[in-house]
Amino acid sequence: MKRDEIRDLVRKKRNALTQTEQKNAAKQLKVNLIQQLKPYKNAKIALYLTNDGELGTSELIQALQAENHSLFLPVIHPFSKGYLLFQKYEKNSPMTTNRYGIFEPKLNCSQICPIEQLDIIFTPLVAFDEKGNRLGMGGGFYDRTLAKYYQEQWQKPIVIGLAHECQKVALLPCESWDIPLKWIATPEFNYRW
Repeated sequence: MKRDEIRDLVRKKRNALTQTEQKNAAKQLKVNLIQQLKPYKNAKIALYLTNDGELGTSELIQALQAENHSLFLPVIHPFSKGYLLFQKYEKNSPMTTNRYGIFEPKLNCSQICPIEQLDIIFTPLVAFDEKGNRLGMGGGFYDRTLAKYYQEQWQKPIVIGLAHECQKVALLPCESWDIPLKWIATPEFNYRW
Protein backbone atom coordinates (compact mmCIF):
# COMPACT_ATOMS: atom_id res chain seq x y z
CA MET A 1 0.00 0.00 0.00
CA LYS A 2 1.28 3.51 -0.82
CA ARG A 3 1.90 6.15 1.83
CA ASP A 4 -1.06 8.32 0.78
CA GLU A 5 -3.37 5.30 0.85
CA ILE A 6 -2.19 4.39 4.35
CA ARG A 7 -2.61 8.01 5.43
CA ASP A 8 -6.20 8.11 4.15
CA LEU A 9 -7.13 4.74 5.63
CA VAL A 10 -5.69 5.43 9.09
CA ARG A 11 -7.10 8.97 9.25
CA LYS A 12 -10.56 7.53 8.52
CA LYS A 13 -10.11 4.99 11.35
CA ARG A 14 -8.92 7.72 13.72
CA ASN A 15 -11.74 10.09 12.79
CA ALA A 16 -14.31 7.30 13.23
CA LEU A 17 -13.61 7.16 16.97
CA THR A 18 -16.53 8.54 18.97
CA GLN A 19 -16.22 11.55 21.24
CA THR A 20 -16.46 9.22 24.25
CA GLU A 21 -13.71 6.97 22.86
CA GLN A 22 -11.51 10.03 22.26
CA LYS A 23 -12.07 11.35 25.81
CA ASN A 24 -11.35 7.95 27.36
CA ALA A 25 -8.21 7.56 25.23
CA ALA A 26 -6.92 10.99 26.32
CA LYS A 27 -7.46 10.09 30.00
CA GLN A 28 -5.74 6.71 29.57
CA LEU A 29 -2.81 8.34 27.77
CA LYS A 30 -2.34 10.76 30.66
CA VAL A 31 -2.33 7.91 33.20
CA ASN A 32 0.06 5.89 31.03
CA LEU A 33 2.56 8.71 30.51
CA ILE A 34 2.53 10.51 33.86
CA GLN A 35 3.95 7.38 35.50
CA GLN A 36 6.58 7.03 32.76
CA LEU A 37 7.64 10.67 33.18
CA LYS A 38 8.05 10.58 37.00
CA PRO A 39 11.88 10.57 36.77
CA TYR A 40 11.77 13.96 34.98
CA LYS A 41 11.49 16.95 37.28
CA ASN A 42 10.68 20.45 35.97
CA ALA A 43 11.31 19.25 32.43
CA LYS A 44 11.00 21.28 29.24
CA ILE A 45 8.41 19.38 27.22
CA ALA A 46 7.17 20.13 23.71
CA LEU A 47 3.83 18.77 22.62
CA TYR A 48 1.02 19.79 20.30
CA LEU A 49 -2.64 20.74 20.39
CA THR A 50 -4.92 18.06 19.00
CA ASN A 51 -6.18 18.37 15.42
CA ASP A 52 -7.92 16.12 12.88
CA GLY A 53 -8.81 13.22 15.20
CA GLU A 54 -5.35 12.99 16.78
CA LEU A 55 -5.05 11.50 20.23
CA GLY A 56 -6.13 14.24 22.65
CA THR A 57 -3.40 16.07 24.53
CA SER A 58 -5.43 18.41 26.78
CA GLU A 59 -5.52 15.96 29.73
CA LEU A 60 -1.77 15.40 29.38
CA ILE A 61 -1.12 19.16 29.17
CA GLN A 62 -3.04 19.79 32.40
CA ALA A 63 -1.25 16.96 34.20
CA LEU A 64 2.19 18.15 33.04
CA GLN A 65 1.43 21.72 34.11
CA ALA A 66 0.33 20.42 37.53
CA GLU A 67 3.71 18.64 37.80
CA ASN A 68 5.52 21.98 37.15
CA HIS A 69 6.93 21.09 33.76
CA SER A 70 7.53 23.91 31.25
CA LEU A 71 5.48 23.32 28.12
CA PHE A 72 6.21 24.35 24.54
CA LEU A 73 4.10 24.15 21.40
CA PRO A 74 5.25 23.96 17.79
CA VAL A 75 5.12 27.14 15.73
CA ILE A 76 5.71 27.12 11.98
CA HIS A 77 9.09 28.78 11.44
CA PRO A 78 8.53 32.20 9.82
CA PHE A 79 11.77 32.16 7.76
CA SER A 80 12.95 28.55 7.37
CA LYS A 81 10.26 26.96 5.23
CA GLY A 82 9.09 23.56 6.45
CA TYR A 83 10.65 23.81 9.93
CA LEU A 84 9.19 24.18 13.41
CA LEU A 85 10.12 26.29 16.40
CA PHE A 86 8.99 25.42 19.93
CA GLN A 87 7.52 28.29 21.93
CA LYS A 88 6.60 28.50 25.63
CA TYR A 89 2.95 27.71 26.29
CA GLU A 90 0.95 28.71 29.35
CA LYS A 91 -2.79 28.86 30.02
CA ASN A 92 -2.96 32.53 29.02
CA SER A 93 -0.59 32.41 26.02
CA PRO A 94 -1.90 34.46 23.07
CA MET A 95 -2.84 32.03 20.31
CA THR A 96 -3.32 32.29 16.57
CA THR A 97 -4.31 29.95 13.76
CA ASN A 98 -1.57 28.93 11.33
CA ARG A 99 -2.05 28.41 7.60
CA TYR A 100 -3.19 24.81 8.22
CA GLY A 101 -5.94 25.91 10.61
CA ILE A 102 -4.03 24.62 13.65
CA PHE A 103 -3.76 26.70 16.84
CA GLU A 104 -0.24 27.76 17.80
CA PRO A 105 1.17 30.44 20.10
CA LYS A 106 1.47 33.90 18.57
CA LEU A 107 5.16 34.15 17.69
CA ASN A 108 7.28 35.71 20.42
CA CYS A 109 10.99 35.13 19.77
CA SER A 110 11.86 35.68 23.45
CA GLN A 111 9.84 32.54 24.34
CA ILE A 112 11.40 30.14 21.82
CA CYS A 113 13.29 27.18 23.27
CA PRO A 114 16.16 25.75 21.19
CA ILE A 115 15.46 22.11 20.40
CA GLU A 116 18.60 20.89 22.19
CA GLN A 117 17.34 22.47 25.44
CA LEU A 118 14.08 20.50 25.37
CA ASP A 119 13.94 17.32 27.44
CA ILE A 120 11.02 15.66 25.64
CA ILE A 121 9.18 16.24 22.36
CA PHE A 122 5.79 14.60 21.82
CA THR A 123 5.02 14.32 18.11
CA PRO A 124 1.73 13.68 16.38
CA LEU A 125 1.57 11.00 13.72
CA VAL A 126 -0.90 9.45 11.32
CA ALA A 127 0.45 5.88 11.38
CA PHE A 128 3.28 3.86 12.91
CA ASP A 129 4.61 0.36 12.48
CA GLU A 130 6.25 -2.32 14.61
CA LYS A 131 9.73 -0.94 13.92
CA GLY A 132 9.08 2.60 15.16
CA ASN A 133 8.59 4.12 11.73
CA ARG A 134 6.30 7.15 11.77
CA LEU A 135 4.06 8.47 9.01
CA GLY A 136 3.01 12.10 9.48
CA MET A 137 0.55 14.28 7.60
CA GLY A 138 2.95 14.64 4.68
CA GLY A 139 4.41 18.11 5.27
CA GLY A 140 7.69 16.80 6.74
CA PHE A 141 7.83 19.47 9.47
CA TYR A 142 8.92 17.13 12.29
CA ASP A 143 11.26 15.12 10.04
CA ARG A 144 13.07 18.29 8.89
CA THR A 145 13.15 19.82 12.37
CA LEU A 146 14.52 16.63 13.97
CA ALA A 147 16.94 15.61 11.19
CA LYS A 148 20.03 17.19 12.79
CA TYR A 149 19.07 15.69 16.15
CA TYR A 150 19.09 12.19 14.62
CA GLN A 151 22.17 12.69 12.44
CA GLU A 152 24.23 13.85 15.41
CA GLN A 153 22.59 11.33 17.79
CA TRP A 154 21.80 13.84 20.54
CA GLN A 155 20.97 12.35 23.93
CA LYS A 156 18.03 14.71 24.34
CA PRO A 157 15.34 15.57 23.69
CA ILE A 158 13.60 12.23 23.93
CA VAL A 159 11.13 12.08 21.04
CA ILE A 160 7.86 10.26 21.72
CA GLY A 161 5.12 9.72 19.14
CA LEU A 162 1.52 9.76 20.34
CA ALA A 163 -1.17 7.69 18.65
CA HIS A 164 -4.32 5.67 19.05
CA GLU A 165 -3.77 1.92 18.88
CA CYS A 166 -5.83 1.85 15.65
CA GLN A 167 -3.05 3.85 13.96
CA LYS A 168 -0.63 0.92 14.14
CA VAL A 169 0.03 -0.87 10.84
CA ALA A 170 2.19 -3.91 10.06
CA LEU A 171 4.80 -2.11 7.95
CA LEU A 172 5.19 1.42 6.59
CA PRO A 173 6.99 2.17 3.34
CA CYS A 174 9.83 4.52 4.35
CA GLU A 175 11.73 7.27 2.59
CA SER A 176 15.31 8.41 3.25
CA TRP A 177 14.12 11.53 5.11
CA ASP A 178 11.80 9.67 7.51
CA ILE A 179 12.83 9.87 11.15
CA PRO A 180 12.08 6.64 13.09
CA LEU A 181 11.03 6.90 16.73
CA LYS A 182 12.42 4.97 19.69
CA TRP A 183 9.21 5.42 21.69
CA ILE A 184 5.55 5.57 20.67
CA ALA A 185 2.88 5.87 23.35
CA THR A 186 -0.74 4.88 22.92
CA PRO A 187 -3.36 4.92 25.68
CA GLU A 188 -2.75 1.19 26.16
CA PHE A 189 0.96 0.63 25.49
CA ASN A 190 4.46 2.11 25.37
CA TYR A 191 6.32 0.78 22.35
CA ARG A 192 10.08 1.15 22.67
CA TRP A 193 12.85 0.16 20.30
